[in-house]
Amino acid sequence: MGELLDVVVAGAHGGAGTSTLAALLPAAWDVGVVRATPDADRCPVQAKGRPVVLAVRNTAAAARSATAAVGVLRQGGEGIAALAIVSDGGPESRDAAARFALLGWQVGGVVRVPYVRALRLVDDPAEVVLPGKARAAVDGLRGLVAGGGRGWRG
Repeated sequence: MGELLDVVVAGAHGGAGTSTLAALLPAAWDVGVVRATPDADRCPVQAKGRPVVLAVRNTAAAARSATAAVGVLRQGGEGIAALAIVSDGGPESRDAAARFALLGWQVGGVVRVPYVRALRLVDDPAEVVLPGKARAAVDGLRGLVAGGGRGWRG
């Protein structure tokens, strides 16, 4: 898959595909789910200047969670290099697509990661030979975290 990237992968909710993306990139930091903390002075994710990839499923409920997670990260001063919308195998609803479109200007880029059945069948996602569209999505994420995003730091 390539060398280890100094990138933070966080999920907007449980089951977002965070660990799978971290293995496919491969990312140095899988920080789990972004949750608001009672301590409003501290962001729950401390990326320390590293690019952040926020993973989210392609459902309306997940899009609501992504909206909240983007707000928490931005309020905490963290830039988001990429919003990775990971397909659950079903179509993306119009409500989800509308929310994701509104989030697009707040992140370096939006990448839709297609459903890959083989990823559900292995212990290590890095073992899967990805189909072309999935490989292109992972390459798109790599490009955004390498600095190709639209000003994700600010």
